[in-house]
Amino acid sequence: MRICWHVAGVLLLALVYAPAGIAQQDEGAARQQLDAIGQEIESVAQRLSATGQARDDAERELQQVETELAETHQRLDTLQAERRQLNDETTQLRQHRDRLESERDDQYAALGQQLSALYRLGPTPQLKLLLNQGDPSELDRMQAYMNRLTEARNRRLNAIARLDTALADTQKELSERQARLDTLADELEEQSALLAERTTERRGVVSNLDDRYGSEEERLADLNQSREEAERVLRNIQAEMAKLAEPTPTTHIVSTQGDLPWPVQGSISSNFHHRDGVHYNGIVIQASAGTPVNAVHTGRVVFADWMRGFGNLLIIDHGDQIMTLHAHLQQFSARPGQQVSRGDEIGRVGVSGGQTRAALYFEVRRGGEPINPQRWIARR
Repeated sequence: MRICWHVAGVLLLALVYAPAGIAQQDEGAARQQLDAIGQEIESVAQRLSATGQARDDAERELQQVETELAETHQRLDTLQAERRQLNDETTQLRQHRDRLESERDDQYAALGQQLSALYRLGPTPQLKLLLNQGDPSELDRMQAYMNRLTEARNRRLNAIARLDTALADTQKELSERQARLDTLADELEEQSALLAERTTERRGVVSNLDDRYGSEEERLADLNQSREEAERVLRNIQAEMAKLAEPTPTTHIVSTQGDLPWPVQGSISSNFHHRDGVHYNGIVIQASAGTPVNAVHTGRVVFADWMRGFGNLLIIDHGDQIMTLHAHLQQFSARPGQQVSRGDEIGRVGVSGGQTRAALYFEVRRGGEPINPQRWIARR
C-alpha cells in the first residue's frame, strides 16, 4: 500500500514537471531526468520492500524466541515438580531410616542385656543351664527359646544392616540427582533470562519497524490481517473436525451459559468488539504473568501453537459447535488431542505475540462465529 502511494506521488511529479523541463532542455537531458525519476521510484520501492522483509524476519525471530521461552518455562515447571517429589522422597527415606535406627538401638539394648546375662553365667552358660535344671524337658524348652531368640535377633540385625546399606545407596543416588537438578535449574534460569532479554530486544525491533510504516491505519491493517489468518486456521480446524468419524461429543456447555468460570482472575481491559485488530472478537483480561489459565468447561484441545498477532494460542473444542480461544499465553499446559475438564490448567498468562503487558485474550465461538464471552462467564 505505501509503495503504491510513493510510486504514485513520484509519477505525479514526473507528469507535472517533466514536460516543462523537456521543453527547455535537449532530448538527452530530458532522458536523464526521466531516468533519475525512475531510479528514485525503484529506490523507494526497494527501501519499503526491505522494511517489510525486515519486519517479517523480526516477527519470525519473535516467534522462535517466544516458542523457546514457553518451552523453557515448561521445563522449569517440570524440574521444580521433580525437585518437590525428590524432596518428599528424601524426607520419607530419612524418616524410615530414623525408625530403623531406633529399632536397631532397641535391639542393641536387648542384645546388651542378654550378653550381660550370659556374661554373668560365665564362659559355659549351656553347661550351667544343664546343671541348674532338674527337668530335662524344661531344659529343652529353655534351650529352644534361647536359640529362637538368637536367630530372630540375628535376622533382625541382618535385615537392618541390609536396609542401612540400601538406604545409604539410595541417599547417595538422591544426593547426586539433587545436585544434577540444581545444576539444571541454574542453567534453565540463565537460559530463561537470556530468552527474556532476546524477547524484549525482538519486540523493540518489531516496534521500530512498525514505526517505519508510518501510520496507525497500516498497523491496524496488519493486525486485521493477523485476525484473518486466525479465522482461516479456525475454518481449517472446523473442516478437519467435520471429517472426524467421532466428533467431539456434547459436553452440554450450552446449558452452562452465563455460569462458566473465568479462565483467569483479573480485570477486563478490552471488551467484545471494542477495538479492531486481533482483540476485536473477544475480551482481554489483565493478570500477572505466570498466572494459571484454566479451562472453563470440559473439552478437547484442538490447537496449541504460536500464531502471528496472538502469540501462543490454545483452542478447545467443547462440542455442540462451541470453541474457546486463549491467546498470549506464556506457555502451554495442555497439548492438542488432550481431554481437559472444567478447572484444569491449560496454560499460563504471558505477553507472547509482541504484547507489552501480561494479559489473556479470550474468545468464545459458536459455529465458527464469535460471540460475546461475557454472556457465557459468570458475573462477578
